[in-house]
Amino acid sequence: MNADTFALLESYMLQCMEDSAHDKEHIYRVLYNALRIAAGEDKVDFDVLICSCLLHDIGRKEQYENANICHAIAGGEKACRFLLENGFPLAFSQRVQDCIQSHRFRKSSPPQSLEAKILFDADKLDVCGALGIARSLLYVGIVSEPLYSLFPDGTVSDGEYDTEPSFFHEYKFKLEKLYDCFYTETGKKLALNRRKAAVDFYESIYREVSISHREGQELLRKLLENQ
Repeated sequence: MNADTFALLESYMLQCMEDSAHDKEHIYRVLYNALRIAAGEDKVDFDVLICSCLLHDIGRKEQYENANICHAIAGGEKACRFLLENGFPLAFSQRVQDCIQSHRFRKSSPPQSLEAKILFDADKLDVCGALGIARSLLYVGIVSEPLYSLFPDGTVSDGEYDTEPSFFHEYKFKLEKLYDCFYTETGKKLALNRRKAAVDFYESIYREVSISHREGQELLRKLLENQ
Protein backbone atom coordinates (compact mmCIF):
# COMPACT_ATOMS: atom_id res chain seq x y z
CA MET A 1 0.00 0.00 0.00
CA ASN A 2 1.43 3.36 -0.99
CA ALA A 3 0.84 6.77 0.57
CA ASP A 4 -1.75 7.82 -2.02
CA THR A 5 -3.88 4.73 -1.40
CA PHE A 6 -3.63 5.23 2.34
CA ALA A 7 -4.70 8.86 1.95
CA LEU A 8 -7.72 7.83 -0.14
CA LEU A 9 -8.87 5.33 2.49
CA GLU A 10 -8.14 7.72 5.34
CA SER A 11 -10.10 10.53 3.71
CA TYR A 12 -13.18 8.33 3.29
CA MET A 13 -12.89 7.13 6.88
CA LEU A 14 -12.73 10.71 8.17
CA GLN A 15 -15.92 11.56 6.26
CA CYS A 16 -17.77 8.74 8.02
CA MET A 17 -16.66 9.23 11.65
CA GLU A 18 -19.05 11.26 13.83
CA ASP A 19 -19.13 9.38 17.15
CA SER A 20 -16.68 10.69 19.78
CA ALA A 21 -16.41 7.26 21.41
CA HIS A 22 -15.52 5.75 18.04
CA ASP A 23 -13.68 8.70 16.54
CA LYS A 24 -10.69 8.91 14.22
CA GLU A 25 -8.28 8.48 17.13
CA HIS A 26 -9.95 5.15 17.91
CA ILE A 27 -9.38 4.16 14.28
CA TYR A 28 -5.72 5.06 14.44
CA ARG A 29 -5.25 3.20 17.73
CA VAL A 30 -6.86 0.10 16.24
CA LEU A 31 -4.57 0.40 13.23
CA TYR A 32 -1.48 0.79 15.42
CA ASN A 33 -2.59 -2.09 17.65
CA ALA A 34 -3.09 -4.23 14.55
CA LEU A 35 0.39 -3.48 13.27
CA ARG A 36 1.86 -4.40 16.67
CA ILE A 37 -0.04 -7.69 16.65
CA ALA A 38 0.80 -8.41 13.00
CA ALA A 39 4.50 -8.03 13.75
CA GLY A 40 4.30 -11.34 15.60
CA GLU A 41 2.44 -13.19 12.84
CA ASP A 42 3.50 -14.72 9.53
CA LYS A 43 2.03 -14.13 6.07
CA VAL A 44 -0.12 -11.14 6.94
CA ASP A 45 -1.64 -9.29 3.98
CA PHE A 46 -0.93 -5.77 5.19
CA ASP A 47 -2.97 -4.13 2.42
CA VAL A 48 -6.10 -5.98 3.54
CA LEU A 49 -5.29 -5.39 7.20
CA ILE A 50 -4.64 -1.65 6.92
CA CYS A 51 -7.69 -1.10 4.75
CA SER A 52 -9.91 -3.09 7.13
CA CYS A 53 -8.63 -1.19 10.16
CA LEU A 54 -9.20 2.21 8.57
CA LEU A 55 -12.75 1.38 7.47
CA HIS A 56 -13.95 -0.96 10.22
CA ASP A 57 -16.28 1.56 11.93
CA ILE A 58 -17.65 3.48 8.96
CA GLY A 59 -21.09 1.92 9.56
CA ARG A 60 -21.55 3.53 12.99
CA LYS A 61 -23.79 6.29 11.65
CA GLU A 62 -26.22 3.78 10.20
CA GLN A 63 -26.41 1.93 13.52
CA TYR A 64 -27.06 5.13 15.49
CA GLU A 65 -29.84 6.09 13.13
CA ASN A 66 -31.39 2.62 13.30
CA ALA A 67 -30.56 0.40 16.29
CA ASN A 68 -31.62 -2.66 14.31
CA ILE A 69 -28.68 -2.17 11.94
CA CYS A 70 -25.35 -3.80 12.84
CA HIS A 71 -22.55 -1.32 12.17
CA ALA A 72 -20.19 -4.16 11.24
CA ILE A 73 -22.50 -5.48 8.52
CA ALA A 74 -23.35 -2.00 7.24
CA GLY A 75 -19.72 -0.92 7.39
CA GLY A 76 -18.54 -3.97 5.50
CA GLU A 77 -21.02 -3.32 2.72
CA LYS A 78 -20.09 0.37 2.54
CA ALA A 79 -16.39 -0.45 2.45
CA CYS A 80 -16.84 -2.98 -0.34
CA ARG A 81 -18.85 -0.53 -2.45
CA PHE A 82 -16.31 2.23 -1.90
CA LEU A 83 -13.39 0.01 -2.82
CA LEU A 84 -15.05 -1.28 -5.97
CA GLU A 85 -16.01 2.26 -7.03
CA ASN A 86 -12.37 3.26 -6.66
CA GLY A 87 -10.95 0.46 -8.76
CA PHE A 88 -9.94 -2.10 -6.14
CA PRO A 89 -10.27 -5.75 -7.23
CA LEU A 90 -13.42 -7.64 -6.25
CA ALA A 91 -11.51 -10.32 -4.33
CA PHE A 92 -9.64 -7.70 -2.30
CA SER A 93 -12.82 -5.74 -1.60
CA GLN A 94 -14.61 -8.86 -0.40
CA ARG A 95 -11.75 -9.82 1.91
CA VAL A 96 -11.90 -6.38 3.49
CA GLN A 97 -15.68 -6.69 3.81
CA ASP A 98 -15.31 -10.05 5.58
CA CYS A 99 -12.80 -8.59 8.04
CA ILE A 100 -15.04 -5.65 8.88
CA GLN A 101 -18.20 -7.73 9.18
CA SER A 102 -16.59 -10.11 11.69
CA HIS A 103 -14.82 -7.53 13.88
CA ARG A 104 -17.80 -7.13 16.21
CA PHE A 105 -18.10 -9.70 18.99
CA ARG A 106 -20.77 -12.15 17.77
CA LYS A 107 -20.64 -15.90 18.27
CA SER A 108 -22.54 -16.37 15.02
CA SER A 109 -19.89 -14.61 12.94
CA PRO A 110 -16.36 -15.16 14.30
CA PRO A 111 -13.37 -13.91 12.29
CA GLN A 112 -11.88 -16.53 9.97
CA SER A 113 -8.88 -15.05 8.16
CA LEU A 114 -5.68 -14.01 9.91
CA GLU A 115 -6.31 -10.37 9.01
CA ALA A 116 -9.84 -10.56 10.44
CA LYS A 117 -8.54 -12.05 13.68
CA ILE A 118 -5.92 -9.33 14.00
CA LEU A 119 -8.54 -6.61 13.40
CA PHE A 120 -10.83 -8.22 15.97
CA ASP A 121 -8.06 -8.31 18.58
CA ALA A 122 -6.85 -4.79 17.80
CA ASP A 123 -10.37 -3.41 18.16
CA LYS A 124 -11.04 -5.27 21.41
CA LEU A 125 -7.69 -4.15 22.80
CA ASP A 126 -9.00 -0.58 22.62
CA VAL A 127 -11.76 -1.56 25.07
CA CYS A 128 -9.33 -3.03 27.60
CA GLY A 129 -7.67 -1.38 30.57
CA ALA A 130 -7.93 2.27 31.54
CA LEU A 131 -8.58 3.32 27.95
CA GLY A 132 -11.51 0.94 27.67
CA ILE A 133 -13.01 2.36 30.87
CA ALA A 134 -12.61 5.92 29.57
CA ARG A 135 -14.22 5.09 26.22
CA SER A 136 -17.09 3.25 27.89
CA LEU A 137 -17.80 6.21 30.17
CA LEU A 138 -17.70 8.54 27.17
CA TYR A 139 -20.21 6.35 25.34
CA VAL A 140 -22.47 6.15 28.39
CA GLY A 141 -22.55 9.94 28.43
CA ILE A 142 -23.32 10.18 24.72
CA VAL A 143 -26.37 7.89 24.99
CA SER A 144 -27.43 9.31 28.40
CA GLU A 145 -27.13 6.06 30.34
CA PRO A 146 -26.49 6.10 34.11
CA LEU A 147 -23.30 4.95 35.82
CA TYR A 148 -25.20 2.36 37.86
CA SER A 149 -28.63 1.28 39.03
CA LEU A 150 -30.10 0.62 42.47
CA PHE A 151 -31.81 -2.41 43.95
CA PRO A 152 -35.31 -1.92 45.40
CA ASP A 153 -33.78 -1.56 48.88
CA GLY A 154 -31.65 1.38 47.72
CA THR A 155 -28.31 -0.42 47.60
CA VAL A 156 -26.09 -0.11 44.54
CA SER A 157 -26.19 -2.93 41.98
CA ASP A 158 -22.80 -4.16 40.79
CA GLY A 159 -24.28 -4.56 37.30
CA GLU A 160 -24.04 -8.36 37.19
CA TYR A 161 -27.75 -9.07 36.81
CA ASP A 162 -29.02 -5.72 35.56
CA THR A 163 -31.42 -5.68 32.65
CA GLU A 164 -31.21 -1.93 32.06
CA PRO A 165 -28.06 -0.38 30.54
CA SER A 166 -25.50 1.39 32.71
CA PHE A 167 -21.74 1.62 32.99
CA PHE A 168 -21.66 -1.07 35.70
CA HIS A 169 -23.78 -3.34 33.49
CA GLU A 170 -21.47 -2.70 30.54
CA TYR A 171 -18.47 -3.59 32.67
CA LYS A 172 -19.96 -6.86 33.93
CA PHE A 173 -21.59 -7.81 30.65
CA LYS A 174 -18.72 -6.94 28.32
CA LEU A 175 -15.54 -5.33 29.66
CA GLU A 176 -14.85 -7.89 32.37
CA LYS A 177 -15.16 -10.81 29.95
CA LEU A 178 -13.09 -9.45 27.05
CA TYR A 179 -9.78 -10.89 28.12
CA ASP A 180 -10.68 -14.46 27.16
CA CYS A 181 -11.85 -13.52 23.66
CA PHE A 182 -8.58 -12.84 21.84
CA TYR A 183 -7.43 -14.88 18.85
CA THR A 184 -3.73 -13.97 18.70
CA GLU A 185 -1.13 -14.52 21.38
CA THR A 186 0.20 -10.99 21.05
CA GLY A 187 -3.28 -9.53 21.35
CA LYS A 188 -3.99 -11.61 24.43
CA LYS A 189 -0.72 -10.59 26.07
CA LEU A 190 -1.27 -6.89 25.40
CA ALA A 191 -4.80 -7.11 26.78
CA LEU A 192 -3.77 -8.88 29.98
CA ASN A 193 -1.15 -6.19 30.59
CA ARG A 194 -4.01 -3.66 30.72
CA ARG A 195 -6.46 -5.68 32.78
CA LYS A 196 -5.49 -4.57 36.29
CA ALA A 197 -6.16 -0.90 35.55
CA ALA A 198 -9.75 -1.68 34.55
CA VAL A 199 -10.39 -3.96 37.52
CA ASP A 200 -8.98 -1.44 39.98
CA PHE A 201 -11.10 1.37 38.56
CA TYR A 202 -14.33 -0.62 38.60
CA GLU A 203 -13.77 -1.91 42.12
CA SER A 204 -12.88 1.58 43.36
CA ILE A 205 -15.90 3.32 41.88
CA TYR A 206 -18.25 0.53 43.01
CA ARG A 207 -16.86 0.76 46.53
CA GLU A 208 -17.11 4.55 46.61
CA VAL A 209 -20.72 4.78 45.43
CA SER A 210 -21.80 1.87 47.62
CA ILE A 211 -20.36 3.48 50.74
CA SER A 212 -21.87 6.84 49.79
CA HIS A 213 -25.35 5.34 49.40
CA ARG A 214 -25.19 3.08 52.43
CA GLU A 215 -23.84 5.61 54.92
CA GLY A 216 -25.72 8.57 53.47
CA GLN A 217 -29.07 6.80 53.56
CA GLU A 218 -28.53 5.78 57.17
CA LEU A 219 -27.64 9.33 58.20
CA LEU A 220 -30.69 10.67 56.37
CA ARG A 221 -32.95 8.09 58.03
CA LYS A 222 -31.73 9.02 61.49
CA LEU A 223 -32.07 12.73 60.77
CA LEU A 224 -35.65 12.35 59.57
CA GLU A 225 -36.59 10.19 62.56
CA ASN A 226 -35.39 12.88 64.96
CA GLN A 227 -37.55 15.61 63.45
